[in-house]
Amino acid sequence: MTNSTYSTALTLWLTIQERFHKTAKSMPEQDLTLGLGPASIGYMLRHNAEVEYMFAEWFFGRSIPADVELLTKNGPVEGRQFTNLQELADFMTASNEHLLEGMKSLSEEAWHTPVNTPLGSSTPLEALGRLMYHTGIHAGQISQIQKAFHTREKERTH
Repeated sequence: MTNSTYSTALTLWLTIQERFHKTAKSMPEQDLTLGLGPASIGYMLRHNAEVEYMFAEWFFGRSIPADVELLTKNGPVEGRQFTNLQELADFMTASNEHLLEGMKSLSEEAWHTPVNTPLGSSTPLEALGRLMYHTGIHAGQISQIQKAFHTREKERTH
């Protein structure tokens, strides 16, 4: 029996992730410090990847690797910056691969079985929808931050 839920979920996930990763990995490194209050673009990229690790553990049975430290789960910390684009890109790639391994390991039935987590009870399929929504929120915030900053820069130089 094939896992049709996995195939469909994978297609949707990769569509969103590939675009998000391409945009994030091609942005100017100096944009990582732009933000809304203490939440910089660099922070949002790191946070998004950390949430993938948490969801992989909670919903897909993949423990967070011992070498992964969750630095953003309690919100932005004054003075902590995420300004190295290559490190963030590598972290994002690793979290995505970790989540994909968990997704691949689920049976068809498990995709539709509720799991109790710190966020409440959800099926892994519902959780993946929440992750897509979460990524979309941060993608929109990042786009708005960059647009606002670069618009102001153009106005100052013209």
